Amino acid sequence: MSSPVPPTAGLRSLATDRVGNLIQGMAALFWLPQAALLAWAVQRLGDGEGFDSVLIPAAGILLLGLLRSACEAWGSRRVYAAARSGLSALRAHVAAALAARSPIDRARPASGLAASVIAEQAEAVVPYLVRYGPARSRAVVVPIVIAALVASLSWLAALILLIAAPLIPIFMAIVGWRAKAASEAQMVEMGGMNAFLLDRLRGLATLRALDAVDATAKRLGEGAEGLRLRTMAVLRIAFLSSAVLELFSALGVAMVAAHVGFHLLGTFEFGTWGRRLTLGEGMFVLLLAPAFFEPLRDLSAAWHDRAAGEAALGSLDALSAEGVPLPGAGAAASASSPPRVVSGAPTLSIRDLHYAQPGGDVLFEGYELRVAAGEHVALMGPSGSGKTALLSLIAGLVHPQHGEIAIGGTPLTDRTAAALRARIAWMGQKPHVFAGSVHANVALGRGGVDAKDVEAAMQFAVLDEVAQAHPGMSLGEGGSGLSGGEAVRLALARVAVHREADLLLVDEPTAHLDTQIAERVADALIELARGKTLIAVTHDPILAARMHRTIRLDAAPRREAA
Repeated sequence: MSSPVPPTAGLRSLATDRVGNLIQGMAALFWLPQAALLAWAVQRLGDGEGFDSVLIPAAGILLLGLLRSACEAWGSRRVYAAARSGLSALRAHVAAALAARSPIDRARPASGLAASVIAEQAEAVVPYLVRYGPARSRAVVVPIVIAALVASLSWLAALILLIAAPLIPIFMAIVGWRAKAASEAQMVEMGGMNAFLLDRLRGLATLRALDAVDATAKRLGEGAEGLRLRTMAVLRIAFLSSAVLELFSALGVAMVAAHVGFHLLGTFEFGTWGRRLTLGEGMFVLLLAPAFFEPLRDLSAAWHDRAAGEAALGSLDALSAEGVPLPGAGAAASASSPPRVVSGAPTLSIRDLHYAQPGGDVLFEGYELRVAAGEHVALMGPSGSGKTALLSLIAGLVHPQHGEIAIGGTPLTDRTAAALRARIAWMGQKPHVFAGSVHANVALGRGGVDAKDVEAAMQFAVLDEVAQAHPGMSLGEGGSGLSGGEAVRLALARVAVHREADLLLVDEPTAHLDTQIAERVADALIELARGKTLIAVTHDPILAARMHRTIRLDAAPRREAA
């Protein structure tokens, strides 16, 4: 599994386009010659020259304005394209990290939370890179250049600007710490509410049966109210940061204007380099004073984007954290040549198996088992004895601490796991039904499966008699529209359509079903398993009696003879 990306590493990998940043910075500096031309025009008008004297400065201002707009547009497009490309790569990395974690990893993030972070919260990274990155670059360069130009004419005006400027980032940093915390809390609240909503939508039929719809709606309303309060807290902090900047920038500009005005009136000549400023020079200083604070104003406007973007990067980093790895994840793509797997009902051999659940009890220690090719085996035992864990180990969903599992004579390793899983059909206790058509839920995107194959599989699973299970019908997330027995038969159709599977792993196929449906599912399963190796976890003695052999697992299984 690829290593997780910490927020700082993710930020480096998502760095904005340097050329675009440079061009945007140069565009901001175009205002300096524009201000000089405007001050020159005012000076010439003040000297009594006619209207023709301002034509050349006006043409220069227009030309520089067009160049500035073009540079800003071109630089913005480059920065935006780089940010979108980087975010897409980061999303792919997070999705690969999640896919590389075993489905039985208890610490694996909830699907609703993961979907919320990847699809919604990750979008906050783009404004962070597009707005905050260039604004920070301009805030570093432009004020220094303006302060140097102002100081060449009036050291007092430059001193006023330099005193006012540091107060802004100090107060913005204080506000920013709180803004980041508020943004993180808002994203956690949003992710939790999305996960809660998705979970309840999956269990909507159960909620209706238990008459718990009103209670769920009340809790959802409480969650929405909590999210509203978090959002308002973030907005209050965003407005506060803007108010801090406007206050100090307004004071700085006002003090520079007062100094220039009194100096031009002759009230005092203090603050210049031993001479009085001309009208044009005074106008130039006045035009540069607001521009000195403009990059800081842009930085303040993007400060909330920074807080939200860093919080989103932290959430993405949490999703890409290491967990229980899925054997063979990523190894199949990097393998020079895929391992050969002989077709036909495989044997199963387990030798010296040691396995303990992460942070849990030891389930297997020195466990051994052999299943002959084409044999049907029932695994029985009390809850917690490791039946489902053993099935997961055979399916290559988790690594054992020690021992060897061989399917058809091929050891289950990182290199062979993907190829061996391709020959395995899995039917879990609670089949997941995703939002989409019945056809898509049965085919599961397998290549070579057409509409006829799906219809034949549904007839085999006796789903063709169910009106809402027509291949073209749409199902809701979690299987809304299907009963529990119909969802089990849908899972059976998935196994039936997987014609290449010659090892069937079934976990409690008749649990929670009435007698008639359980019998029909068992009949279909036995028919489907002819000529294939079948291992079924069950508490149903009737189904176990139809197997070739029954294996019992006690609370601490050790060995099982062939």
